Amino acid sequence: MDERVYIFDTTLRDGEQSPGVSLNVNEKVEIARQLTRLGVDIIEAGFPVASPGDFAAVKVTAAEVKGATVAALARTEKEDIDRAWEAVRDAESPRIHTFIATSDIHLRHKLRLSREEVLEAAVAAVKHACRYLSDVEFSAEDAFRSDHDYLCRVIEAVIEAGATTVNIPDTVGYATPQEFHDFVKGIFQQVPNIDRAVLSVHCHNDLGLAVTNSLAAIQAGARQVECTINGIGERAGNAALEEIVMALYARHSFYGKKTAIRTEEIYRTSKLVSKLTGMKIQPNKAIVGQNAFAHESGIHQDGVLKERLTYEIMNPALIGRSLNTIVLGKHSGRHAFRDTLASLGYELAKEEMNRVFQRFKILTDRKQELTDKDLRAIVEEEILRVPEVYRLAYLHISSGTTVVPTATIGLEKEGRQVEEAACGDGPVDAIYRAIDKITGFPCTLVSYAIDALTAGKDALGEVTAKVRSNSTATVYTGRGVSPDILEASARAYINAINRIIHGDNGGKSPDRPRASL
Repeated sequence: MDERVYIFDTTLRDGEQSPGVSLNVNEKVEIARQLTRLGVDIIEAGFPVASPGDFAAVKVTAAEVKGATVAALARTEKEDIDRAWEAVRDAESPRIHTFIATSDIHLRHKLRLSREEVLEAAVAAVKHACRYLSDVEFSAEDAFRSDHDYLCRVIEAVIEAGATTVNIPDTVGYATPQEFHDFVKGIFQQVPNIDRAVLSVHCHNDLGLAVTNSLAAIQAGARQVECTINGIGERAGNAALEEIVMALYARHSFYGKKTAIRTEEIYRTSKLVSKLTGMKIQPNKAIVGQNAFAHESGIHQDGVLKERLTYEIMNPALIGRSLNTIVLGKHSGRHAFRDTLASLGYELAKEEMNRVFQRFKILTDRKQELTDKDLRAIVEEEILRVPEVYRLAYLHISSGTTVVPTATIGLEKEGRQVEEAACGDGPVDAIYRAIDKITGFPCTLVSYAIDALTAGKDALGEVTAKVRSNSTATVYTGRGVSPDILEASARAYINAINRIIHGDNGGKSPDRPRASL
């Protein structure tokens, strides 16, 4: 009988610690809901003590998301654990995840504690968490660089104190596969009560080995893997969930393990996380990259046309990448539109449906056909947007090789229209200068990216603009979608400004505590 491997997704915690990524509460809940559709076992929703925004996001996620365990991270501080419990107590299945470093380099330079003091703190934290609930996970930060005998003492002690899951992180991505396999195997051999807990691993990708190390740990007996969608996270990121899951699936004859992941939801989850975090997926990314199932070589094309298995070890449909597109046009009615959205997995409230359908009709006057990718873009832009203090009313551009780019823009605010004009180095710069004149917010454009969602001259374009508020040094991500890339640019910048007004960046501030497992 196949052994089960539990998937612990930390996209909302470790993934959100990626530089430049900030998610608001609604976005985190939307990702969490999609993670439950995907079938993950545990969702690490955040680090509640880090900020009021983090606490609110974890609390809302815990209350609203059903079908998965919701975990909150906490240091071995009583205050952290109390705050974590307050955040997850309304979850259908709550977990507290507490951690402390165990490597000598961390003890000496960061914690400035002795081994015995760390051991005592770990045991006390687990016992305190067990006062609230029975599902307690303990992580030994920088476990791989820890003294093996000492690490085993800590693991034995926290299991005795009540920990039901023990996590062994390769915090800095230093391990190699054979080393990590032997390291995990040694824990099973040396910790007498290890059978009373699930052994978990959390691998970082600094040497590009996070997925391989995770798979090696599974071979050694680990039964929980901590990972993120698209492998996002601190520095070079974490082990990519989609790669681990599909490796276990495609090479089942070798690993003999199974997960509860619904693989057909992988691609949709990947695209959602990419969109909301503003982190683009590299074209040659395994499983979910644009080129993952593309064939340009004539020899490869010939082989695939004759028999797919010649050059494809997986069917794209397995991860939800259908070769077929859903096409709607200006004559499509509300019923067909609603059915199409349902087939894409969207269940919208009446008000959301009305708003999205109105936007759809406006776009069909400018774009002959809308594909499923177009529909996903407008749905996610509309239902996840913050309340609009400023709204785009109109945009006029004058630009060319012999004229100074000039933008005239009208924004609606509180029922009245305000307009300004500005010149710039290019049309986008002119648009943003005009918006700045209207809003009066001191901010800096950190990054700007354009993505064509579909092929063709009338492709729907998506612009992601990351804007830094000069008053708080916080980065806010704005998104805009339109067939007109200049309009999409304006929408993205206005969206970021509205987030600044609402302070809507998921509570992520430059000086909040950061957890590094």
